[in-house]
Amino acid sequence: MSEEQRNRAGAQTSPSVTAGEVPRAYRPAPAKNDDAAGSAPSEGTALNGTTPTGTAPTGTTPTGGAPAGPTREQAEEKSGKKRRLQYPPAPEPLPVPVLDNHAHLDFRDGEVRVTVREALDAAQAVGVVGALCVGYDVASSEFSVDAAGKDPRLKAAVALHPNDAPELAAEGNYEAAFARIAELARHDQVVAIGETGLDFYRTGQDGVAAQKRSFEDHIALAVETGLAMQIHDRDAHAEVVEVLQDAPTLPSAVVFHCFSGDAELARICNANGWYMSFAGTVTFKNARGLREALAIADPQLILVETDTPFLTPHPYRGQPNAPYLIPQTMRLMADVREAKLESLCQQVMFNTTQAYGSWT
Repeated sequence: MSEEQRNRAGAQTSPSVTAGEVPRAYRPAPAKNDDAAGSAPSEGTALNGTTPTGTAPTGTTPTGGAPAGPTREQAEEKSGKKRRLQYPPAPEPLPVPVLDNHAHLDFRDGEVRVTVREALDAAQAVGVVGALCVGYDVASSEFSVDAAGKDPRLKAAVALHPNDAPELAAEGNYEAAFARIAELARHDQVVAIGETGLDFYRTGQDGVAAQKRSFEDHIALAVETGLAMQIHDRDAHAEVVEVLQDAPTLPSAVVFHCFSGDAELARICNANGWYMSFAGTVTFKNARGLREALAIADPQLILVETDTPFLTPHPYRGQPNAPYLIPQTMRLMADVREAKLESLCQQVMFNTTQAYGSWT
């Protein structure tokens, strides 16, 4: 671990986050009759939560930041109960810093408004010293680039989501949207093209051709720009592998974001040198196949992510997710690998910078 990484790790002693307590920025605002009521909102790029009185409404640009993003659907859980909107308590800090290599910081979730700076501060206090803010359409890609330009702990990825490609094609807007992504890809803070790939869960057979075309275009863009590529793969393992194997040239690094395959796909990734990024899903009780894949994954190909605000790790599944919860997933990963947490953190940090380059 470099001296800079050790210095960053020292930030985990920050009093702003206490293990077992919800970080201050993620707590609901006090009632109006409380002494603390009426305090000014923090500066920075707006993300999760409701818009407090006096700040910009959804879809506008708050002072000091990019436009607020979409609100996560407050869907019911499988139990029939409404999602719990409270953020989970902070875990114990990691002994060695890591990076969250996939987060959507423009999405708003939970009961509070949190800025990008506050999200990164809370994460840094538990040893998560930076994040990759990932685009899924033009607006979110622009958000990611803008946010990364304002905080050195953040890097950006830009792309069109596979589920959007058929709709854009049907509207005649795909070429213009992809041209904008290609333009954003040249920004200094962009280190990856993503998330792109195939998703047959939400898109039927009539959208497969448009998805594959978009996937191939993004592969070519990543090769052209010399950037890594983050893959969204849902119910399409074989088809994603086929497109990758048929590509004339592959990007410098191929990352399966929120790896959802089994041991067989892990072996394919091992053989091809493709990174596997594990999210909170690996902690779910019903994720035995994921844990089997993690157990046999090449240690040099393992990454970690939150996919904030989605996929919150057990036992907080269904609540809003945030980068400060990475330690929850890392500890489970160390248990599955039968590895020391410190050693696995060192390996994951090394792997992340190998995939995307230096975070400085």
